[in-house]
Amino acid sequence: MKILVSGSLAYDRIMDFPGKFSDHILPDKIHILNVCFMINGLKENFGGTAGNIAYTLALLEETPTIVATAGRDFPPYAEWLKSNGIAVDHVKIIVDELTAGAYITTDQSDNQITAFNPGAMKFTSDPDFDALNPADTLAIVAPGNLDDMYGFIQAYKKHGIPYIFDPGQSLPQWNGQQLTEMISGAKIFISNDYELELTLEKTSATLEDLTSMADMVITTKAEFGSQITSKQIGTISIPAVPVTTVKDPTGAGDSFRGGLIKGLVVNPYDPVHAMQMGSGAASFSVEVYGTQNFHFTQESFNARFKGAFGKIAY
Repeated sequence: MKILVSGSLAYDRIMDFPGKFSDHILPDKIHILNVCFMINGLKENFGGTAGNIAYTLALLEETPTIVATAGRDFPPYAEWLKSNGIAVDHVKIIVDELTAGAYITTDQSDNQITAFNPGAMKFTSDPDFDALNPADTLAIVAPGNLDDMYGFIQAYKKHGIPYIFDPGQSLPQWNGQQLTEMISGAKIFISNDYELELTLEKTSATLEDLTSMADMVITTKAEFGSQITSKQIGTISIPAVPVTTVKDPTGAGDSFRGGLIKGLVVNPYDPVHAMQMGSGAASFSVEVYGTQNFHFTQESFNARFKGAFGKIAY
């Protein structure tokens, strides 16, 4: 099956400040703020919603295609993706821009100051969907360029391609009418519990209304697992796969989505199993820092999955 993953590609640049921001920011002088923080060092990780989801799919022995934009500094990231069997033929390079980047500084109290440069993500990727076979294609529309997100969904509807709509961080930028239009016709609408509440507020809809728009509504709840609601099966909760150590929850949602998609490929008629695979993938992600620094094999994935759910994943 051809899996299309659209969303963002980004460099995550992580910095640690060996002090507390509060010791260097004077409340009565915040209107003339001018501070410099000497950091311990900088770690650069590959990230972005499209990259993270595709990476998890590659670990699960799929060969996804990323549809996104990147800048002139993309070659190292491209080599990493290709080395993991991920196609980058549909990544459009914007030579006058840098790839999107998040610059995150964390102090000793775990406070963070983040600057995000959208860079190449300001531009659309303009792919051609005409040659795709709807019967053998599954797409996910994750947070990225807004025009791409809206345009891809229109194209998928036109070509009859099943799609998963994952608005994520882009939610505040959509109005209720736009959200209703994009959710309507989706195979799955997926969000975390906060994003679900925001969606219901923006659309003036109920959860039952959403299940009339999309085939399934999936809600992730971090350490409390996930939930699926549909008219066919009602509401079913799936537990999170337990881990001994949680080091970094960043990217776990993307890993969940990668596992979910793999589960739909394995058995498109068993969404509960797909969600269990999502939980399994997310459990590996939270054990390490960074969104593409974890690893598992089919054997190690199945071993953990069997321990949690009493069966083999795939």
